Amino acid sequence: MEKQNLRKIRFEILAIVLITIFCVAISPVTLQNDTYYTIKVGEHIVQNGIDMKDAFSWHEDLPYTYPHWAYDVCIYFIYFLFGMNGIYISTCILAIILGISIYKVNCKLVKNKIISFIITILAMYLLEGYIAARAQLLTFILFTLEIYFIESFLENKKKRYAIGLLVLPIIIANFHAAVWYFYFILFMPYIGEYIIAIMSDAIIYRSLKIKILNKRINKLSEKPGKEEKSEELELKLKSIENKNEKIKVKRQEEKKNPYKIYITKNDNTKWLILIMIICIFTGLLTPQTTFEPYTHIIKLMSGNTMQNINEHLPLTLINHTDILCAIIVFLAILIFTDTKIRLSDLFMLGGLVFLMFYSRRQRTMFIIAGAIILNRLLTQLMKKYFKGIIEKITYILASWVGIFITAGIVIIISMLIAKPKLKEKYVDDNSYPVYACDWILENLDVENIRIFNDYNYGSYMLFRGIPVFIDSRCDLYSPEFNTKTGNSKDGQDIFMDFIETSGLSKFYGNTFEKYGITHLITMKKSKINMVITNADSENYKELYSDDKFVIYEVINN
Repeated sequence: MEKQNLRKIRFEILAIVLITIFCVAISPVTLQNDTYYTIKVGEHIVQNGIDMKDAFSWHEDLPYTYPHWAYDVCIYFIYFLFGMNGIYISTCILAIILGISIYKVNCKLVKNKIISFIITILAMYLLEGYIAARAQLLTFILFTLEIYFIESFLENKKKRYAIGLLVLPIIIANFHAAVWYFYFILFMPYIGEYIIAIMSDAIIYRSLKIKILNKRINKLSEKPGKEEKSEELELKLKSIENKNEKIKVKRQEEKKNPYKIYITKNDNTKWLILIMIICIFTGLLTPQTTFEPYTHIIKLMSGNTMQNINEHLPLTLINHTDILCAIIVFLAILIFTDTKIRLSDLFMLGGLVFLMFYSRRQRTMFIIAGAIILNRLLTQLMKKYFKGIIEKITYILASWVGIFITAGIVIIISMLIAKPKLKEKYVDDNSYPVYACDWILENLDVENIRIFNDYNYGSYMLFRGIPVFIDSRCDLYSPEFNTKTGNSKDGQDIFMDFIETSGLSKFYGNTFEKYGITHLITMKKSKINMVITNADSENYKELYSDDKFVIYEVINN
């Protein structure tokens, strides 16, 4: 027994170390555009407080709601104390915490360390594109913990899990208000299963006919001369009750061994519903006065940004073969094997697939929650068709030979993933106008110009201290968030003006005149630059040019 426990401890240490190495390998060196504005917004909050005003675009009087103000402040302090190195290290640390959280939650809920380890590595690999110095990385961890707290509370109703469920939405409301609603979505599969279980019981065992017969019998018993009729109804009632009792026994047997779907009526779900209702009020526990957690996602989904920003677009399976393969695996297990699934897990999978097809960014939660569900299905499958295989694999992997082979495989894969990143810089000068910004700061009066720039590198420009036309804070530039989004009393849709102008569905000259643009910075391969170079050069004076970017002064509009 001691040797067996020692092997389990040895494998646990091995799994955590290898997950740590893998998470560092997939963490990006180059910063994403959102990180640049996050640093500056955090700095602005530290210096000025949450003033609900934008300070970085040259548009006047734009209100800003700071949807992840607490995260912005944390990232600013990390940058202030440790620079870009600190940002990179903090990203690695959060990635490691996420990886270990997924592993430990899988181990706790499924009790299978081997499959939990393999699934964690696969899940983190699929999440690689979303590992970045952004608030979403923290919320991935919080949502993983939420699933664990919900399932643990349903299992034993301990107070610590209820407290955890009450604390999490407060953190989310302040660190990433845009996903606050998603916290409640993860409750729905468990509540849905409970409602279905109640409905099932009510339909079979509490039929309306029995109630009606009982009422008639009671009335007849009070009337003289109706004894015969009353006895007849009592016999009929007993017959129905006997049938229902047989149905009840049969249904109980079916619940113990269902064909495909387990339906469990867990009475702790009533308390879970109460916790969820209390959590609804946690959105008020922020320093903002605009009810941001309640309104942000509604405004975002009602605007044009959902149709024009890549991560908000619907997911197409042909372009995401990893997700396609994952769905096929789930279907294959459920269709071609005798493996059964909990109704709450089926609801969770179905709901997340729907949300993922609606917005591709939700593939992250499909991966995180799907990892736990897949773990359950695979563990059940292996116990049914390969008895003792899990114990044998654990024994082999926990041996010194197994440790050496497993570590070697994961380390080699990690090295292959990390090798291209060794040449990366924190700021990619192919994507961001690093040298062009140097020139602007040295040669132009940035406080008195109105420069038209691209959405994707606006955040870097404001990070350098250059007021911008637009940046990747899409919620700042659309009328759903701002009744005044420009220099007109009637308001303007800055976001759509940029989209249509950069795509040439709207003539750029008209947009420049509308906003009083004095300068233009654009990539040499952009549509606007191609037109200016070939057909409109007399209206624009080239001030700066490098391999990637060009800066013009607007002469005539």
